[in-house]
Amino acid sequence: MTNPRKKRKVTAYLDPEVEKALADFAARRDQSQSMIVEAAIASFLSPDDAERREAVVARRLDQLDRRMTRLERDLGIAVESLAVFIRFWLTTTPALPEPAAQAARAKAGERYEAFIAALGRRLAQGPKLRQEVSEDMEGKDR
Repeated sequence: MTNPRKKRKVTAYLDPEVEKALADFAARRDQSQSMIVEAAIASFLSPDDAERREAVVARRLDQLDRRMTRLERDLGIAVESLAVFIRFWLTTTPALPEPAAQAARAKAGERYEAFIAALGRRLAQGPKLRQEVSEDMEGKDR
């Protein structure tokens, strides 16, 4: 009489990469390869597997949605800041007479290069302006 609870041997063919990944995983977890394969197959055949995958995908989509919302907000802040700065600069900076304008154009390349270098340093080391703005706003709310 055979025991219905007795496990049966099943043979499966695996790609060498999959077999190596299984062996590495089993070694890291200090578990048998057989137990890991059994758990993976049981999980794959589980009726709630589709629901779990759907929940994982829904959570990931929610995270992406929150990130997109933050990106939209940050982009809106950047565009508004640039627009306010341009309007302010145009209304407060008088036009230069021609000799001074020529000298200013000559100096523009040097000043632009200094600006790009400062921007690169700022982006490399932070903090970012958006962090400073949110920290400033939080400080005013208190």
